[in-house]
Amino acid sequence: MKILMFGWEFPPHISGGLGTACFGITQALTSLGIEVVFVVPKSNFDYGSAPVKIIRPDDILGPEMATEEGVRWGGGLGKEELFTQALLKEYKIDAMLHPYMTEESYIEHIQHQEELQFVAQRSGKNFSVAKINNDIYGSSLMAEVERYALVGKYISQKESFDVIHAHDWMTFKAAVEAKNVSGKPLVVHIHATEFDRTAGHINSEIYCIEKYGMDMADKIVAVSKRTKELIVNRYNIDPAKIEVVYNAVEKEVALQINSVLDKSELAKDKIVLFLGRITAQKGPEFFIEAANKVIKKYKDVRFVMAGAGDLSKKMIEKMAEMRIVDRFHFTGFLSQVEREKLFAMSDLYVMPSVSEPFGITPLEAMRHGVPVIVSKQSGVSELLGDDAILVDFWDVDKLSAAIIKVLTDKKFAKRLSKKSVKAVERIDWNNTAEDLLAIYKKFF
Repeated sequence: MKILMFGWEFPPHISGGLGTACFGITQALTSLGIEVVFVVPKSNFDYGSAPVKIIRPDDILGPEMATEEGVRWGGGLGKEELFTQALLKEYKIDAMLHPYMTEESYIEHIQHQEELQFVAQRSGKNFSVAKINNDIYGSSLMAEVERYALVGKYISQKESFDVIHAHDWMTFKAAVEAKNVSGKPLVVHIHATEFDRTAGHINSEIYCIEKYGMDMADKIVAVSKRTKELIVNRYNIDPAKIEVVYNAVEKEVALQINSVLDKSELAKDKIVLFLGRITAQKGPEFFIEAANKVIKKYKDVRFVMAGAGDLSKKMIEKMAEMRIVDRFHFTGFLSQVEREKLFAMSDLYVMPSVSEPFGITPLEAMRHGVPVIVSKQSGVSELLGDDAILVDFWDVDKLSAAIIKVLTDKKFAKRLSKKSVKAVERIDWNNTAEDLLAIYKKFF
């Protein structure tokens, strides 16, 4: 069986859980003998030694630039390279789509690239920047989504496949184009909805694309029961059309246990970690409020907020207002290696998300034996049960009390640590792949 899969990020260049999930899913599917063609937008990224085959767009559109419906295509995706996994092939499409992008951040990204180009030209230095012009990149995020859809149409004509599998809204139009051309069944995979990402302040255009993709799909995969319920209630989808398939976590992680922060500076202090996008969805303000309460009662602790997002500046200001600067650290965006090092040196991981369809980061912490506290408003809480501490995201008093309990009760913390390791052993990407394969087989 061969799957044409559309995504919007793939390791090593990831901004959130979607890229991690796509990698885990594709690796597990190929281990079952399923062939996967993975289509991903990219913007001058080097995917290094990723286990994929990278193919030039010349192979899709021909060596000359193609024009259709007023959209011009140019450039290339780099030289064809064959890596270790023969069953996984990747198309990297020149596009300015990035995970978790909004219309505003799209424009800002274009402007930033133009500024870098200007500096490079004036200085004579060779910066790695995407080439910007009106012929190649759209004037808006929605135009970029349409561009991606057009390439999806070409790829569906180039490749033979049995099932189309699309991850989240940016890919849905491309996947529907592929379905219309090929007549093959379409599975849309909902990792997050516009209601999750925006805390309810939705973009109507994105909502309509999500709804369109779900309506056109032959089957919908939701990453949790809470996500399935949201899809039924907010998008008016028949629940019989939706299957719940949980995410998982990679087991094998090569580590060099060194500190992201200077361990000598931290001395004997415990480390409580928040790692994720610093956005309203992730509840960073509740983490800071809980930290403030904990620090008043327990001094030997450092709180670390790792990641970046539109609320970063606001959270730094909030932390400063609470006068906990000497006990609180912001790391900014971290590489995968840095993330693993930080997980390994942490004593507790906290995910206070307001609306989390699943949430892979607690599992990443748990594979290091780190106790975790997650919000009840998360999909991963459905899997973890009493293997983690579950709290309502808004209940800062209970959250701070739970943090103090883990930091001060060594026996309790040790029990949670052991539970973490055992829980991760049973949460496997192979189970996810087998569930997806069972869905694919229903079409034949």
